[in-house]
Amino acid sequence: MTASTHTVTNQVPPLVGYDVFTGDRVLTEGLERHASPEVLDQARSELSALGLEAGSARAQEWGTLANENPPKLRTHDRYGNRIDEVEFHPAWHQLLDRAVSAGLTDAWGRPDGHLRRAAGFYVWTQAEAGNGCPLSMTHAAVPALRTEPELAAEWEPRLTSHRYEPGLRPAAEKAGALFGMGMTEKQGGSDVRANTTAAKPLDADGEYLLTGHKWFCSAPMCDGFLVLAQAPAGLTCFLVPRVLPDGTRNVFLIQRLKEKLGNRSNASSEVEFDGTWARRVGEEGRGVRTIIEMVAATRVDCVLGSAALMRQSVAQAVHHAAYRSAFGGELIDKPLMRNVLADLALESEAATTLALRLAAAQDAVQSTGSQAERAFLRLAVPTAKYWVTKRCTPVAAEALECLGGNGYVEESGMPRLLRESPLNSIWEGSGNVQALDVLRALQREPEALNAFLQEVGGARGADHRLDGAIKDLLTELADLNGIEARARRLVERMALVLQGSLLVRWAPPAVADAFCASRLGGDWGTAFGTLPHSLDLESVVTRARAAG
Repeated sequence: MTASTHTVTNQVPPLVGYDVFTGDRVLTEGLERHASPEVLDQARSELSALGLEAGSARAQEWGTLANENPPKLRTHDRYGNRIDEVEFHPAWHQLLDRAVSAGLTDAWGRPDGHLRRAAGFYVWTQAEAGNGCPLSMTHAAVPALRTEPELAAEWEPRLTSHRYEPGLRPAAEKAGALFGMGMTEKQGGSDVRANTTAAKPLDADGEYLLTGHKWFCSAPMCDGFLVLAQAPAGLTCFLVPRVLPDGTRNVFLIQRLKEKLGNRSNASSEVEFDGTWARRVGEEGRGVRTIIEMVAATRVDCVLGSAALMRQSVAQAVHHAAYRSAFGGELIDKPLMRNVLADLALESEAATTLALRLAAAQDAVQSTGSQAERAFLRLAVPTAKYWVTKRCTPVAAEALECLGGNGYVEESGMPRLLRESPLNSIWEGSGNVQALDVLRALQREPEALNAFLQEVGGARGADHRLDGAIKDLLTELADLNGIEARARRLVERMALVLQGSLLVRWAPPAVADAFCASRLGGDWGTAFGTLPHSLDLESVVTRARAAG
């Protein structure tokens, strides 16, 4: 029986059935700004199709089901044979199938490939962030494999394929393959040089047997893994296939799946190698150098992933406020709520604009070999990775609060965004690792600082608050003695100056003015919703509303 004590009113309809790409002005403008004219129309069409799928009820249901039914580990079959397989809900496979078919592992060979993939990764992350791990690992493995042309010729066509083929079979039988990563160990964490996994050379050139453990092994259902192990000449990179060329299973003992705060749909594992067959990637003793471009690529994905989570959080908050009435009017028209929403929107737009700038720089390096853009990325990537991923959690938490008690309920989807939000600040090196990497570049690579300053200097003279922030930053950079203890503050300043410069050049005046007034001008509180009241906050909020 249906209760008749009241009628349900003033409840917000779900944000569903919309184009995640076309409805995002910051993203569409970024694509138009950076994409080559000859690929722009095709990119728009592809991304709109993906955006419609990401905003559909079907994709949203896939994300819900994949998280409510997390992966399960099956170490043995019914007869006692070791199989080490991970089972996923069908929704997980549907998410990955759509992502791979959209080219989210294919950036290295096509025009504006990094930008187009970045925009797609950003769009699809808003449907479900958990499948981002194998997509990112597969994409990022390509430059490491290219250090061994024979391996690249064998694996790259599969990794960049638009075919998703799950299941453990010899790679030669598959049109598409996914890669994972096994770098960290219990005793070392981010200090991979402390790894103890041993690599014993075999008679065949480039072949080894590995013995040891990996404390975090990403996406253990993948076809292959890049791992670090100690060879006779030192730390070295290796390719470990799950299935050997003869069809037998490689020794890849999954001890358990991690029980994580968020990222529930994805499998993270502990694995043991015990005479595990591997092929060397790059020179012995040069493992870190071999994977350096891979690390840079995955760090850019961390920035993209966090920017996408922020965007979805803000889109949900603005959508809620546009429909919910309280105290005599719609929430979106209330001055204080408008201030909160505008503040969140600024954070989201700054993150997205910076992420797309990194992707465009990757394309410039890929297509023209631009040394200036390579030098820019050397500082900009760890700076952005530090700051954007750090900002994701407070944005998700504040956006959840905009929905009130409804936001705290699982059905709203906001708790899933909040649980996911800290991940990218930890993955691929936590905040301290990023800050120390920035210091390392400042001290050893002066061309990187020059490229960074040229980038931020592109907006000098356009806003007095930005000019003042650049001057203060130069003063701080003039003395690097004893800077480690204040490295986080320095990197934060660098990130804000970079974001301010990009927004002053490319964002609408209302957005740039509000960002500079708050983030660079000092007129900003410690919580969201403390923007100067004299700013054009209505324009900022209207721009952030999902449309299309």
